[in-house]
Amino acid sequence: MRIVCLPVLAVAVGLMAATPPKDPKKKFIDPANMDTSVKPGDNFYQYANGTWLKNNPIPASKTRWGSFNELQEKSLQAMKTLLEESSRGSEAGRSRTRQMVGDFYASGMDSLRVEKLGYTPIRPDLDRIAAVADKAGLLDEMTRQRAQGNPMLFGFSVSQDRKNVNKYLPQLGQGGTTLPDRDYYLKNDARSRAVREAYQDHLTKMFGLIGETPEKAAKDAATVLRLETALAGAQMSRVEMRDPYKTYNKFGVADFSKTTPALDWSRLLDRMGAGKQDTVLVANPAFFRSVDSLLTATPVDEMKTYLRWNVLKGAAPYLGNAFVTQNFAFTKVLSGQKEMAPRWQRISNLVDTQLGDLLGQLYVQTYFKPEAKERMMKLVDNLEASFREHINGLDWMSAETKKRALVKLTSFKRKIGYPDKWETYEGVTIRPDDFYGNVKRNSQWAYNYMVTRLGKPVDRTRWGMTPPTINAYYSPVNNEIAFPAGILQFPFFDPEADDAVNYGGIGAVIGHEMTHGFDDSGRQYDADGTLRDWWTKTDAEQFKQRADRVATQYFGYKVLDSLAVNGKLTLGENLADLGGLAIAFDAFKKTKQGQAGEKIDGFTPDQRFFLSWAQVWRSNTRPETQAQLILTDPHSPGIYRCNGPLTNIDAFYQAFNVQPGDKMYKPKEERIRVW
Repeated sequence: MRIVCLPVLAVAVGLMAATPPKDPKKKFIDPANMDTSVKPGDNFYQYANGTWLKNNPIPASKTRWGSFNELQEKSLQAMKTLLEESSRGSEAGRSRTRQMVGDFYASGMDSLRVEKLGYTPIRPDLDRIAAVADKAGLLDEMTRQRAQGNPMLFGFSVSQDRKNVNKYLPQLGQGGTTLPDRDYYLKNDARSRAVREAYQDHLTKMFGLIGETPEKAAKDAATVLRLETALAGAQMSRVEMRDPYKTYNKFGVADFSKTTPALDWSRLLDRMGAGKQDTVLVANPAFFRSVDSLLTATPVDEMKTYLRWNVLKGAAPYLGNAFVTQNFAFTKVLSGQKEMAPRWQRISNLVDTQLGDLLGQLYVQTYFKPEAKERMMKLVDNLEASFREHINGLDWMSAETKKRALVKLTSFKRKIGYPDKWETYEGVTIRPDDFYGNVKRNSQWAYNYMVTRLGKPVDRTRWGMTPPTINAYYSPVNNEIAFPAGILQFPFFDPEADDAVNYGGIGAVIGHEMTHGFDDSGRQYDADGTLRDWWTKTDAEQFKQRADRVATQYFGYKVLDSLAVNGKLTLGENLADLGGLAIAFDAFKKTKQGQAGEKIDGFTPDQRFFLSWAQVWRSNTRPETQAQLILTDPHSPGIYRCNGPLTNIDAFYQAFNVQPGDKMYKPKEERIRVW
């Protein structure tokens, strides 16, 4: 699944005439946010956003602050209002939806009760682990924990078979580590060493909170770090994991078990609720051979320590204040965040995560206009028409491949705003006085919901995001683009804004998600979502040459001291940014405003389009967070998401008179066009 890092709330969206806003004081492109001392051709991001960046430091409880974060704050406030209203209702007068979300929120906000319980909610798990006597018992406990929503040692899911998308299959992946990326365990630079030292200290203190002596806690911390380092060493890199063929390894369950003598996958899958399965997909078979060796070589007591840590880690956010505070102390090392987010924000986010379709129903009833779907569909139509013209106009692609690309483009399924069918969470019990129990019961329900998909028809109505989410995504196996209600708000869209603003915002987002279907990974899936090669060899080579040039461009962007953007990790997103912006601009040029050239607030329509694009990406980011994102995030930093595509778009040069000698200038023959 490809996801664009974008955020926003809910309003109607559509094609607006190029007329001034109804409120003359409302400025969709505000010169007060700009730094006109910077030439647009030297650093357009700074030119468009410099004063805003200077005047908007990062709040203590945030790791970043930008357009997305402002909108996330609005979304959280909206959810808080709904949750507080729902938690105050009487039992008799509330719908089941309001009872569920309201009681979940109330239980999480009852900090006194949570504090009184301390870590007693996880004592039964810790006691059961303590009683484990052998490797068989270890594996039994691991499968039990996984079914309760607490995965460890490896990844497991029930998902569509990429080569037979109408069937669900059990799928195994690498996992078992805590730090954000394997490099934190394996690299020996100063930053990585400092994180490992802080992590070991964190482990020691967390073990101490469940009553271990300082000596035992330190020993157990060293054990966990050693085991996780071994698991990290067996993992593939994030760049390798982006290859859908490299991670597609289908085994008979019995045959796969022969490669891992200590792991009987028929028994494990059955105990994990998958029943009797004859086939499994494995992302990284070598990882599981290493897991097998690690289990064989590691004493039972040390593996029990690893299990205890995973139980403790999974539960810590829902336990007493000492656990939450210590968790945050380590988070500060990774992210640089100064203060913990308010409890109401953390609990609101949790309810959205755990009961998203219930909270989402209340959200769209209150904040999303019914006509928005229809208007959004029209905008998607216009972007699709522009993309069709781009494909037909490619000089590097053969007619044969173009025909197949157009079939895929017109086969995109569209999801706008919210699901047509809401999940009811049937069987989940939510109590106002049982915070940890609510989390655990809902996690168990979600796991069971996943594994019971096996043997059933693929449900293509399901969404990968909740309605309030400030984001959008493309799913290759479903060949679908999705835009939750949350993304349909300024700076991406405003019903009063001129076309330039809306096309530079939500238009570029739509184009971005469409382009994901044709990025270096997405292009390998055909019109029905099947992982199947539909390219001629020559066309594939032509695409790769252009994609490699994009990767090289982004490798050249430095972020922090020795850290540079990883052009391979971010390639899919960079291709989507470049394609999406170019497609959105050409769609914009077909509007009345795009053809008229009338200035608004001193800017031409083309200038407003690119300024709208730039203000979407404005963000201040803590150095610690930026260092983590360079390792883990498939998106480039905001400044390069803004500037990188612009250097390849002729219209940008014309709009701002970018000339040789300007820092962003590229000779025309060096500008990259893929789609």
